[in-house]
Amino acid sequence: MNIKNIIEEKLLEVILNVYQLKGIALEVQENKTEFEGDFTIVTFPLVKQLKKNPEAIGVELGDALTQQTELVESFNVVKGFLNIKVKNQFFIDNFKGLAENFDAVEKKNSTVMVEYSSPNTNKPLHLGHIRNNLLGFSVAQILEEAGYNVIKTQIINDRGIHICKSMLAWEKFGNGETPETTGIKGDKFVGNYYVKFDQEYKKEIAELVAQGITEEQAKKEAPLMKEAQQMLLDWEKGDEKVRTLWNEMNSWVYKGFDETYKRLGVDFDQVQYESNTYILGKDLIQEGLDKGVLYQKEDGSVWCDLTDEGLDQKLLLRSDGTSVYMTQDLGTAVERFKQNDIQKLIYTVGNEQDYHFQVLFKILGKLGYSWADQLYHLSYGMVELPNGKMKSREGTVVDADDLMQEMHNIAKSAAEELGKLENLTEEEKAQNYESVGMGALKYFMLKVDPKKKMLFNPEESIDFNGNTGPFIQYTYARIQSLLAKADFEYKAVDSVVLNEYEKALVMQLANYKVVVQKAAEVLSPALVANYVYDLVKTYNSFYQSNPIMNHEDENVKQSRLNLSDLTAKTIKKSLNLLGITTVNRM
Repeated sequence: MNIKNIIEEKLLEVILNVYQLKGIALEVQENKTEFEGDFTIVTFPLVKQLKKNPEAIGVELGDALTQQTELVESFNVVKGFLNIKVKNQFFIDNFKGLAENFDAVEKKNSTVMVEYSSPNTNKPLHLGHIRNNLLGFSVAQILEEAGYNVIKTQIINDRGIHICKSMLAWEKFGNGETPETTGIKGDKFVGNYYVKFDQEYKKEIAELVAQGITEEQAKKEAPLMKEAQQMLLDWEKGDEKVRTLWNEMNSWVYKGFDETYKRLGVDFDQVQYESNTYILGKDLIQEGLDKGVLYQKEDGSVWCDLTDEGLDQKLLLRSDGTSVYMTQDLGTAVERFKQNDIQKLIYTVGNEQDYHFQVLFKILGKLGYSWADQLYHLSYGMVELPNGKMKSREGTVVDADDLMQEMHNIAKSAAEELGKLENLTEEEKAQNYESVGMGALKYFMLKVDPKKKMLFNPEESIDFNGNTGPFIQYTYARIQSLLAKADFEYKAVDSVVLNEYEKALVMQLANYKVVVQKAAEVLSPALVANYVYDLVKTYNSFYQSNPIMNHEDENVKQSRLNLSDLTAKTIKKSLNLLGITTVNRM
């Protein structure tokens, strides 16, 4: 609990004791006015109930807090605002508790599954996947730090007409080449054939249109599309030749994905494949029909009527008996709760799927699954680069690997310009560039509220001043340099008078666990990102205004080194929640 929360708690007790009013919570703010005091309490909500003026209430509360708690050293009242100065020892004790219990996590008896990434095996990961992966992984890290058990999962879309397009294009135009023979990363290699299919398909459409067929008809009659559709039917029948090719091309893609995930710094505890899950859900259809939750049309198709919920009628089974994505998602959700002891399931998926998840959750609720209200769609806005949107069919996607390499190169240029890494080996320099480049990318992506659409500017993200990853990493590196120079070892200090900068830093450090719990509650890494930025600003103010190494009082020096050390640890832990690593030199 941070200092502000402790004051709020004590205030509730005092209001009950003095006025016999229960559950009246007054606003407590850190005091940023010129009036003396560490915190300001707003008394106006009590004016109406007590029919007293705010100044009188302020004095009564100030007296009661001073007499009934061990918190308050002095107070003053200005126009109904009660400013309280907290006893120095309280800050000392609070800091000591933070330092000595830094790694303690209060475990919750609850397991959360977080799904993210969920790529298609017909193309490499792109810029949108980067935001998805960083967001899902960071939310998982935050939930774990908040005390939850977490299962990180992805479902890979490894079947369907889009996969067959890549397979067919490779069969027709690949001449037996492989990622190994060409030196092209597996997911990119297969993605190139997806683009190739589209190019050749467009040529066939143009030829058919030139023969006098309408464009709409030409799209259906094009030989390539018909062959791809036949390949999908053959796959579903289990055709050995098609399945063998499918397995081989997917294996190339998975190898490529693994390289990208490793560089991005994300991982998974479980992986599911749509080729195994697409048949799930069909058994739920009969269950829904029996319960009267679903209905069947004359053509045999099965639907769910959600018009009374403000939604529409949703198809769940086509007239030919084949399922749709919604059916698969119903079955996959049921399967996940059957196979795992989970209390909550979070889907990290872009906001273009908002309606899909509304429908999914409603149908599961109607089918009688009590956990349906523990499903959550972590919806996020699209991400764009300054040069606009991406289209995968034309091969103009902003490739994830290319973007990560660009971040590495920008970090390298920035470091060489500053000239601070001369004494490092080439390997150490490369690790530094990677950490700073990826830190810039991740921080820029995660500091924005997930729901907002965002514009990612690579150059702007690597700035050693302002609200950026490198600025925060630089402060961490500077503290490491200070601690190394001091040959630091933590020793508790009980007798030192803290100034306003030191108190502000203690208060900010005490906020860490409160912020983590809040971020876990609302599933927003942006809260952690903005917290660590505020912490760094508070530390820099403290550092610039207080001598450390050359202070004549050893107690003060030790206390300030203790503060610096805990700040560095908190920075590192906060960045870790965002998937960002630290460096000791920049």
